[in-house]
Amino acid sequence: MYGFRSSRNNLGSGVAMARIVSAVGSAFALIEVIYIVLQIAKANPANGAYQFVQRMADPLALFFPGLFTFSEPDLTVMANYGAAAVFWVIVSGLIARALA
Repeated sequence: MYGFRSSRNNLGSGVAMARIVSAVGSAFALIEVIYIVLQIAKANPANGAYQFVQRMADPLALFFPGLFTFSEPDLTVMANYGAAAVFWVIVSGLIARALA
């Protein structure tokens, strides 16, 4: 009667998919950041949690490991895995924008 519409009821499938893509990209970036923190904090590589995060972070880093090499190993990890985290945020954002 008054022409008000609830935005919750009008979410299209594109917007829902955009949110999912954005969430997945953010989760991938978070995994990379957690791995960076574990590396810099000198976490025990024999620990199961460390190994779990490493097994997830390595394939998500795609082609970035080895892209940058510095004399300081922590800086190398930050640059390579940080670039992968930024990549996931940007790519998922672009895809989400296209879907919305």
